[in-house]
Amino acid sequence: MKNKTSFQFPTSPDAFNIMLKPVGPLCNLNCTYCYYLEKKHLFPEKTQYRLDEELLETFIRDYIAAQNVPVVSFVWQGGEPSILGVDYYKRAVEIQQKYAGKKRIENSFQTNGTYLTDDFCRFFKENNFLIGLSIDGPEHLHDYYRLDNQGKPTWKKVMQGVEMLKKHTVEFNTLSVVNRKTSQEPLAVYNFLKQIGSTFLQFIPIVERKAREVAPGAQELVHQLYEGDASITEWSVKPKDYGNFMIKIFDEWVRKDVGRTYVQLFDVALANWVGAMPGLCVFSETCGTAAVMEHNGDVFTCDHYVYEDHLLGNIKETPITQMMGSTKQALFGQDKKNKLPAYCRSCPVRFACHGDCPKHRFIKTPQGDPGLSYLCEGYKMFFEHVKPYMDFMAKELKAERAPANVMEWLRRKEQSQAPRQTKIGRNDPCPCGSGKKFKQCHGM
Repeated sequence: MKNKTSFQFPTSPDAFNIMLKPVGPLCNLNCTYCYYLEKKHLFPEKTQYRLDEELLETFIRDYIAAQNVPVVSFVWQGGEPSILGVDYYKRAVEIQQKYAGKKRIENSFQTNGTYLTDDFCRFFKENNFLIGLSIDGPEHLHDYYRLDNQGKPTWKKVMQGVEMLKKHTVEFNTLSVVNRKTSQEPLAVYNFLKQIGSTFLQFIPIVERKAREVAPGAQELVHQLYEGDASITEWSVKPKDYGNFMIKIFDEWVRKDVGRTYVQLFDVALANWVGAMPGLCVFSETCGTAAVMEHNGDVFTCDHYVYEDHLLGNIKETPITQMMGSTKQALFGQDKKNKLPAYCRSCPVRFACHGDCPKHRFIKTPQGDPGLSYLCEGYKMFFEHVKPYMDFMAKELKAERAPANVMEWLRRKEQSQAPRQTKIGRNDPCPCGSGKKFKQCHGM
């Protein structure tokens, strides 16, 4: 452990991502399971949640300069970022163009969809914004937890936003939270999302622990290093339910939708199967290159670690490159690998999950060691289930053939395993057991 404390990146990474929270935790929704609303406790009571233009320009200028890659990606999130109105983002794009130089700028915008207008969607289309739409499924599932600040359902407003995006042909994908309720109806969720036109689906398992005793003004929801008494929230998905949820969707996808519908978990799994970079920190061996900046310039190690003990600094005083190349951030990222318990290191599917997000590692292994993911059982179920299909698709990729060939492979495999049926004559007894001739029963 002494050696680890001296670890430090010699410089900041060539490329990293800092998610922007221009309105901080401010939102017009009050979703039961939202882990970000209570971040208001980090700021004075009368805070104006708005990243002002001076600070916005400072960030954009320094962020673009810090990326030693040809494409620079900006991710706008909240709270609900559309609260600021379309003119705010028009100005942001102007600033990006001012400092872009020869680099290409890309923008992603995560929204609950309730504030989308013609002006917003025209702007998104003209500037090639990729929209991430938060929607949990059909009405009865979405509205179970996703209510507004008056306690009213939001699904119909979100669907109006979907129609607005379609009207202006704005590219969008969907982000759906897998919670205690939605985990019971995987195919209802999956088929609904396809029906509304989503071709890239993200399913995010919600797992939160709530401290039993909370000091005034403190956050209730805690990360995995919290040493006090805490319990799983009633909306958190159960591990086995999450595994079953993703298996049911995978079984539908692998028969019908490979190459047409993209599911983040399946794409990431296949990347790990072929030894490529998964592109998602949750299933990478290490993390630490995806931080978050709040509306006041505070930078935290990760979107799921916006706590005082994970504050890296503020861009008003500390350069972005210094924060992202700091010992604190480096150790945070390396600990994902270094603190895996022995139980995980010997797991046959470790290469696929790499122990899950550190935030979920708060239970003990069967041997009693700390650091096991709460979702371990679910992920094991899923990765063991998909192994033969992933093996086949990995071989197809290595042979420079389409992974979608797995659908025909599976169809032939199931046909060969199906019991052969002998031909039934019209005058033979019906196999249903009715006692009638086939022609007078099911043969009709």
